[in-house]
Amino acid sequence: MTANGSFLKKPICGVAVDQGSGLEKALREARGPAAAPDDLFRFKRLVVEALSGQATTLLVDAAHGRELLPHFAPGCEKMLAFEADVYRISNEDRITVLPDNLSVSDYPGLGVRVLKFFLYFGPRDPAEINERKFALVADIGRQCSAAGVTFLFEPIVYDRAVPDGASFDFAALKPQLVTEATRIFADSRFEIDVLKVEVPVNLNFVEGFGEPAMSREDAEAAFRRAADAAGDIPIVYLSAGVTFEQFEGALGLARTAGVDMAGFMCGRAIWSDAIAVYGAEGPEAAEAWMRGPGRERLARLTAVVS
Repeated sequence: MTANGSFLKKPICGVAVDQGSGLEKALREARGPAAAPDDLFRFKRLVVEALSGQATTLLVDAAHGRELLPHFAPGCEKMLAFEADVYRISNEDRITVLPDNLSVSDYPGLGVRVLKFFLYFGPRDPAEINERKFALVADIGRQCSAAGVTFLFEPIVYDRAVPDGASFDFAALKPQLVTEATRIFADSRFEIDVLKVEVPVNLNFVEGFGEPAMSREDAEAAFRRAADAAGDIPIVYLSAGVTFEQFEGALGLARTAGVDMAGFMCGRAIWSDAIAVYGAEGPEAAEAWMRGPGRERLARLTAVVS
């Protein structure tokens, strides 16, 4: 583990714009005939320039990170993803592809003190698959410790027997999966400094938010169990592509449950609506949206965890 007092100071109010091919496709479709080769980089730069002044940290991807780092506002902790593409996995075992243009030892020289690594993880997967994943995470943890880099790890859970992650069946299983994944990766052998975890419930099936398949009381209990599984490791919640209103509600539910969260990392829930603006009205209009509604959303999330 690596001590980085400024980053670990609560609350962590982070913005993520590390999406790659998926975001590029969405921008191309939104722009239509006006699409340009640099739309992905330009959109990411708008996010960095508009929101890094209000965020405590901002996450960028390995492919564009070097070019985006100079656009950070002073005082915003730079975070760089250690993945070739957050949407790209190597095979059916769902192992993240590492970047070929970046090594952990490069981070200090780039002025980046925080590394984020994302991995799909199925607690019920065969032991052989998970042992390979454990070895990969532990190796990155060792490299981060050696380089003096803070290691933020993001496990995204799945279950092969319930492939539809939006279904009621998966929602019923999700609290257990998130709790188990958190418990496993809280082990000191992985040398993880911060866990970036999923909200352990699907609000579409929680009383007061969607279908009342799960009571609010049970949802709060699920938050507490999953957070307790982290032990002494700080946790930040990720938005995982839900709407802004859902993520704001989830953070509020965690607070009501008494979870001692370190903060949040939020991407699409803050800025996804700017994609359509970028496509229909161009980069300047998208920048205005980021500095208006985008900043307002970030401020609202910050207020929930502060």
